[in-house]
Amino acid sequence: MDKNLRFVYDKLLAETAENLKKNKISATVVNDLDELHAAIKAILKPGDQVAVGGSMTLFETGVIDLVREESYDFLDRYAPGLTPEATREVFVKSFNADVYITSSNAVTRDGMLFNIDGTGNRVAAMAYGPRKVIVVAGRNKIANNLDEAMTRVKEIVSPANAKRLNLKTPCTTTGVCSNCTSRDRICNDYHITKYQRDPDRMHVILINEAYGY
Repeated sequence: MDKNLRFVYDKLLAETAENLKKNKISATVVNDLDELHAAIKAILKPGDQVAVGGSMTLFETGVIDLVREESYDFLDRYAPGLTPEATREVFVKSFNADVYITSSNAVTRDGMLFNIDGTGNRVAAMAYGPRKVIVVAGRNKIANNLDEAMTRVKEIVSPANAKRLNLKTPCTTTGVCSNCTSRDRICNDYHITKYQRDPDRMHVILINEAYGY
Protein backbone atom coordinates (compact mmCIF):
# COMPACT_ATOMS: atom_id res chain seq x y z
CA MET A 1 0.00 0.00 0.00
CA ASP A 2 1.13 3.56 -0.69
CA LYS A 3 2.76 4.91 2.47
CA ASN A 4 0.65 8.08 2.45
CA LEU A 5 -2.59 6.12 2.19
CA ARG A 6 -1.33 3.81 4.96
CA PHE A 7 -0.78 6.91 7.11
CA VAL A 8 -4.42 7.97 6.63
CA TYR A 9 -5.79 4.51 7.46
CA ASP A 10 -3.50 4.17 10.48
CA LYS A 11 -4.84 7.43 11.90
CA LEU A 12 -8.47 6.49 11.17
CA LEU A 13 -8.17 3.09 12.85
CA ALA A 14 -6.30 4.49 15.84
CA GLU A 15 -8.95 7.17 16.39
CA THR A 16 -11.79 4.66 16.08
CA ALA A 17 -10.11 2.25 18.51
CA GLU A 18 -9.51 5.02 21.03
CA ASN A 19 -13.16 6.11 20.92
CA LEU A 20 -14.34 2.52 21.34
CA LYS A 21 -12.18 2.29 24.47
CA LYS A 22 -13.78 5.48 25.81
CA ASN A 23 -17.08 3.60 25.56
CA LYS A 24 -15.62 0.71 27.59
CA ILE A 25 -15.29 -1.48 24.50
CA SER A 26 -11.88 -3.11 24.23
CA ALA A 27 -10.31 -2.33 20.84
CA THR A 28 -7.23 -3.55 19.01
CA VAL A 29 -5.85 -2.67 15.57
CA VAL A 30 -4.12 -5.41 13.55
CA ASN A 31 -2.39 -5.18 10.20
CA ASP A 32 -2.92 -8.64 8.73
CA LEU A 33 -4.53 -12.03 9.24
CA ASP A 34 -1.63 -13.46 11.25
CA GLU A 35 -2.03 -10.64 13.76
CA LEU A 36 -5.80 -11.11 13.73
CA HIS A 37 -5.60 -14.82 14.52
CA ALA A 38 -3.06 -14.18 17.27
CA ALA A 39 -5.34 -11.54 18.81
CA ILE A 40 -8.31 -13.93 18.79
CA LYS A 41 -6.28 -16.77 20.31
CA ALA A 42 -5.14 -14.42 23.06
CA ILE A 43 -8.77 -13.96 24.11
CA LEU A 44 -9.93 -17.57 23.70
CA LYS A 45 -9.00 -20.38 26.08
CA PRO A 46 -8.75 -24.09 25.17
CA GLY A 47 -12.11 -25.74 25.78
CA ASP A 48 -14.10 -22.51 25.44
CA GLN A 49 -17.52 -22.95 23.91
CA VAL A 50 -17.48 -20.68 20.86
CA ALA A 51 -20.36 -19.50 18.69
CA VAL A 52 -20.40 -17.20 15.68
CA GLY A 53 -22.77 -14.80 14.01
CA GLY A 54 -23.48 -14.92 10.30
CA SER A 55 -20.57 -13.14 8.65
CA MET A 56 -18.67 -13.12 5.38
CA THR A 57 -15.81 -11.42 7.23
CA LEU A 58 -15.27 -14.49 9.42
CA PHE A 59 -15.00 -16.73 6.36
CA GLU A 60 -12.74 -14.37 4.40
CA THR A 61 -10.36 -13.92 7.34
CA GLY A 62 -10.18 -17.65 8.15
CA VAL A 63 -11.75 -17.24 11.58
CA ILE A 64 -14.31 -20.00 10.95
CA ASP A 65 -11.50 -22.42 10.10
CA LEU A 66 -9.56 -21.26 13.15
CA VAL A 67 -12.30 -22.11 15.64
CA ARG A 68 -13.04 -25.39 13.84
CA GLU A 69 -9.44 -26.58 13.92
CA GLU A 70 -8.31 -25.39 17.35
CA SER A 71 -9.23 -26.94 20.70
CA TYR A 72 -12.56 -25.20 21.18
CA ASP A 73 -16.12 -26.45 21.59
CA PHE A 74 -17.50 -24.86 18.45
CA LEU A 75 -21.25 -24.47 18.04
CA ASP A 76 -21.04 -24.69 14.25
CA ARG A 77 -24.05 -23.06 12.63
CA TYR A 78 -22.51 -23.94 9.25
CA ALA A 79 -22.14 -27.68 9.86
CA PRO A 80 -23.33 -29.70 6.83
CA GLY A 81 -26.81 -31.17 7.01
CA LEU A 82 -28.24 -28.94 9.74
CA THR A 83 -32.01 -28.72 9.57
CA PRO A 84 -33.74 -25.37 10.26
CA GLU A 85 -34.69 -26.65 13.72
CA ALA A 86 -31.13 -27.77 14.44
CA THR A 87 -29.83 -24.39 13.28
CA ARG A 88 -32.27 -22.67 15.63
CA GLU A 89 -31.00 -24.87 18.46
CA VAL A 90 -27.44 -23.71 17.72
CA PHE A 91 -28.63 -20.10 17.86
CA VAL A 92 -30.30 -20.65 21.23
CA LYS A 93 -27.26 -22.44 22.68
CA SER A 94 -25.08 -19.59 21.45
CA PHE A 95 -26.57 -17.26 24.07
CA ASN A 96 -24.77 -19.26 26.76
CA ALA A 97 -21.46 -19.60 24.90
CA ASP A 98 -18.20 -18.55 26.51
CA VAL A 99 -17.30 -16.49 23.45
CA TYR A 100 -19.38 -15.17 20.55
CA ILE A 101 -17.46 -14.07 17.45
CA THR A 102 -19.04 -11.90 14.80
CA SER A 103 -18.46 -8.89 12.61
CA SER A 104 -20.33 -5.59 12.54
CA ASN A 105 -22.21 -3.94 9.71
CA ALA A 106 -20.54 -0.67 10.67
CA VAL A 107 -18.20 0.75 13.30
CA THR A 108 -18.52 4.48 13.80
CA ARG A 109 -15.50 6.70 14.09
CA ASP A 110 -16.80 7.96 17.45
CA GLY A 111 -16.84 4.45 18.93
CA MET A 112 -20.18 2.74 18.35
CA LEU A 113 -21.29 -0.44 16.59
CA PHE A 114 -24.27 -0.43 14.24
CA ASN A 115 -25.97 -3.64 13.14
CA ILE A 116 -29.11 -4.78 11.36
CA ASP A 117 -30.33 -8.39 11.49
CA GLY A 118 -32.84 -10.53 9.68
CA THR A 119 -33.77 -12.89 12.54
CA GLY A 120 -32.19 -10.99 15.43
CA ASN A 121 -30.07 -13.86 16.78
CA ARG A 122 -26.78 -12.08 16.10
CA VAL A 123 -27.65 -8.70 17.60
CA ALA A 124 -29.30 -10.41 20.57
CA ALA A 125 -26.13 -12.35 21.35
CA MET A 126 -24.01 -9.24 20.93
CA ALA A 127 -26.19 -7.44 23.46
CA TYR A 128 -26.55 -10.15 26.11
CA GLY A 129 -25.76 -13.76 26.90
CA PRO A 130 -22.27 -14.85 25.81
CA ARG A 131 -19.61 -14.04 28.38
CA LYS A 132 -17.34 -12.43 25.80
CA VAL A 133 -17.99 -11.02 22.34
CA ILE A 134 -15.28 -10.62 19.71
CA VAL A 135 -16.12 -8.29 16.81
CA VAL A 136 -13.87 -8.57 13.73
CA ALA A 137 -14.15 -5.64 11.32
CA GLY A 138 -12.15 -4.52 8.32
CA ARG A 139 -11.38 -0.85 7.79
CA ASN A 140 -14.11 -0.75 5.13
CA LYS A 141 -16.71 -1.04 7.92
CA ILE A 142 -15.79 2.31 9.48
CA ALA A 143 -18.36 5.11 9.09
CA ASN A 144 -18.05 8.65 10.39
CA ASN A 145 -21.31 8.52 12.34
CA LEU A 146 -24.59 6.64 12.73
CA ASP A 147 -26.20 8.36 9.74
CA GLU A 148 -23.36 7.17 7.51
CA ALA A 149 -23.58 3.73 9.11
CA MET A 150 -27.25 3.50 8.14
CA THR A 151 -26.44 4.63 4.61
CA ARG A 152 -23.70 2.02 4.40
CA VAL A 153 -26.14 -0.73 5.37
CA LYS A 154 -28.79 0.41 2.90
CA GLU A 155 -26.45 0.92 -0.04
CA ILE A 156 -23.94 -1.88 0.47
CA VAL A 157 -24.51 -4.38 3.27
CA SER A 158 -28.13 -5.39 2.86
CA PRO A 159 -28.22 -5.56 -0.96
CA ALA A 160 -24.99 -7.59 -1.03
CA ASN A 161 -26.20 -10.03 1.62
CA ALA A 162 -29.64 -10.39 0.07
CA LYS A 163 -27.98 -11.15 -3.28
CA ARG A 164 -25.63 -13.67 -1.64
CA LEU A 165 -28.58 -15.45 -0.02
CA ASN A 166 -30.67 -15.43 -3.23
CA LEU A 167 -33.52 -13.62 -1.52
CA LYS A 168 -36.52 -12.18 -3.29
CA THR A 169 -36.20 -8.55 -2.25
CA PRO A 170 -36.18 -5.40 -4.38
CA CYS A 171 -32.56 -4.66 -3.47
CA THR A 172 -31.36 -7.78 -5.28
CA THR A 173 -32.55 -6.07 -8.47
CA THR A 174 -31.94 -2.39 -7.75
CA GLY A 175 -28.82 -2.74 -5.59
CA VAL A 176 -30.17 -0.41 -2.91
CA CYS A 177 -32.60 -0.69 0.01
CA SER A 178 -36.17 0.48 -0.59
CA ASN A 179 -37.51 -0.23 2.92
CA CYS A 180 -39.53 -3.09 1.46
CA THR A 181 -42.16 -5.30 3.03
CA SER A 182 -40.89 -8.43 1.33
CA ARG A 183 -41.24 -11.75 3.14
CA ASP A 184 -37.49 -12.21 2.58
CA ARG A 185 -36.57 -8.82 4.09
CA ILE A 186 -33.39 -8.99 6.19
CA CYS A 187 -33.43 -5.42 7.60
CA ASN A 188 -35.59 -6.26 10.60
CA ASP A 189 -33.78 -5.78 13.91
CA TYR A 190 -31.73 -2.61 14.37
CA HIS A 191 -29.15 -2.42 17.14
CA ILE A 192 -26.64 0.20 18.35
CA THR A 193 -23.88 -0.68 20.80
CA LYS A 194 -22.96 2.59 22.52
CA TYR A 195 -21.31 1.50 25.78
CA GLN A 196 -20.42 -1.55 27.84
CA ARG A 197 -20.84 -1.89 31.61
CA ASP A 198 -18.24 -4.66 31.65
CA PRO A 199 -15.11 -3.37 29.86
CA ASP A 200 -13.81 -6.93 29.43
CA ARG A 201 -16.88 -8.35 27.66
CA MET A 202 -16.68 -6.88 24.16
CA HIS A 203 -13.47 -6.92 22.13
CA VAL A 204 -13.35 -5.19 18.75
CA ILE A 205 -10.48 -6.14 16.45
CA LEU A 206 -10.04 -3.69 13.59
CA ILE A 207 -8.09 -4.94 10.57
CA ASN A 208 -6.13 -2.51 8.41
CA GLU A 209 -7.48 -4.28 5.32
CA ALA A 210 -10.91 -4.57 3.72
CA TYR A 211 -13.02 -7.66 4.45
CA GLY A 212 -16.67 -8.60 4.18
CA TYR A 213 -19.59 -6.37 3.28
